[in-house]
Amino acid sequence: MPSLRDIRNRITSVKSTRQITKAMKMVAAAKLRRAQDAVLKTRPYVQLLDKALGLVAARAAAEEPESVHPLVAQREARVAEVVVITSDRGLAGGFNSNIIRRTQRFLTENGDRFERIELSTIGRKAKDFLKARKLATRKDFPGVHQGLSYEKAEAIGQEFVTRYLAGEVDAVFLCYNEFKSAIAQTPVVVQFLPLQPPAVEAEAAIDFIYEPSREALLAELLPRHVAMQVWRALLESAASEHGARMSAMESATKNAEEMIAALTLQYNRARQAYVTKELMEIVGGAEALK
Repeated sequence: MPSLRDIRNRITSVKSTRQITKAMKMVAAAKLRRAQDAVLKTRPYVQLLDKALGLVAARAAAEEPESVHPLVAQREARVAEVVVITSDRGLAGGFNSNIIRRTQRFLTENGDRFERIELSTIGRKAKDFLKARKLATRKDFPGVHQGLSYEKAEAIGQEFVTRYLAGEVDAVFLCYNEFKSAIAQTPVVVQFLPLQPPAVEAEAAIDFIYEPSREALLAELLPRHVAMQVWRALLESAASEHGARMSAMESATKNAEEMIAALTLQYNRARQAYVTKELMEIVGGAEALK
């Protein structure tokens, strides 16, 4: 049975842990608010840009199939690349493990679809996981989450555009956590190269007037659209990470409080037993002197 000193020391230790988890929860909540605002502001722009460029590309493909932009043209997919986006730190519940499991499922389901699937990582947790299992990584993008910016997303998107246009890869996918709420994040795999134009509906068949030309418009905006897809994925992942960490730290704080209550009860019972034993010894000694 542990002594009173051992129980007191453990209570003190758990209280210190509770202070840490409570502080981490508050920090994650503050970061979540900013990240959530960024996601909600970015989503409409990306969705409308995707729809507009998709319609323009679909019309171009229907009217001039021979002049389709390479980022939209469909070709035989032999080599695919999956960009796995995790966090650099842990203590975020199932945030990183869910992404890793989703990536493994994608590799299993699409192993026969492609001749080769390459992996790139954004976030130290994905890098460490692949390294521990001796899985080859084409490239790791370090330091992306520190000072997250559109310029970093643009550089990553431009690299994949260059590889795609050079024929080094035929399809590129992003695997990340899509933000739903502070307690809900959904792992998704999204193809962003080549661009998948939506079907042109009859009521949307009216074309636009282009200046300087439709081809020049696509050549300028499609690489930017790719960068925006990467930027949105990074923002979604960041918001999901903060939400997952806030929930995990809240659960850890509650568990610490329950443990403190249980240890306090144990301490009081042990103390009561110790006092009772002392009284019995005193009474017994007094009886022996009679």
